[in-house]
Amino acid sequence: MVQFLGTAKADIRAKPARERILLTAHDLFYRDGIRSTGIDSVIEQAGVTKVTFYRHFRSKNVLIVAYLEYRHERWMTWFTAALQRHGGTLPALVPTMAEWFRAPGYRGCAFINGVSEIAPALPQVSEITRRHKIDMQNAIAALLPPGRRRESLARALALVVDGSIVQAQFRSEPEAVLRDLRQLVSFIGGGRSQPQSSKV
Repeated sequence: MVQFLGTAKADIRAKPARERILLTAHDLFYRDGIRSTGIDSVIEQAGVTKVTFYRHFRSKNVLIVAYLEYRHERWMTWFTAALQRHGGTLPALVPTMAEWFRAPGYRGCAFINGVSEIAPALPQVSEITRRHKIDMQNAIAALLPPGRRRESLARALALVVDGSIVQAQFRSEPEAVLRDLRQLVSFIGGGRSQPQSSKV
């Protein structure tokens, strides 16, 4: 199950104030967008006062950075665990992405969305996104056998994964995206991820 997409309201209410604010912002920023989510909405849904909010986050920009850092940690924890759960080799990439694409709360990549929304006004968004994508690429590289082409193959596969993330965001259903992703992963991996007879 994809755990990082949202947090149950009962779980949020039981957290300390700073964590409630961060978890609420995480859910609202990802679901509704960073620009369209106002601080007042975060404050109201987190169940805190403005004084409490600004004690922990002196501005919306500080909260945005904290949200992306938190999202990075949660996403990478899920991603690396899912890859291992599906076998820890290159074929694991497609069923791992299928878990995410099929999740009801899927809204694409929080980092790609963040860059398109707010990066010109907040350069830290691009810095965090760059680091996130490097870590994702390194996790993909770990699925490949050692060799001189390992880094270039991982870079190509990461590019394909990012493309599939965007495609899955606006297409009506993810299955066609997953079929295309499977073919591309197999092609780039030199046949290492030849699809199985069973469906992903």
